[in-house]
Amino acid sequence: MTDANSALAERAKRARRIIRNPSLYKVCLGCDSIVASKVNICPNCHAYRYEIEEDFVVAQAKTLSTREQNSVVAEDLF
Repeated sequence: MTDANSALAERAKRARRIIRNPSLYKVCLGCDSIVASKVNICPNCHAYRYEIEEDFVVAQAKTLSTREQNSVVAEDLF
């Protein structure tokens, strides 16, 4: 399995977990990342405004699971 296929498979796995329990997550309005509901400041873009509507979280999880990551995350900065 290539790195790209492996990354997409991992994203799909995370999306399934989010879709099963959307109330545990929210979508950052700064960078469209999905973060845990307990997060106050987005670890990726440092925004603090979120969409918590479960249907929106599910739709975003489905969208993100079908494409490669294109945002910078904290791990990329080390």
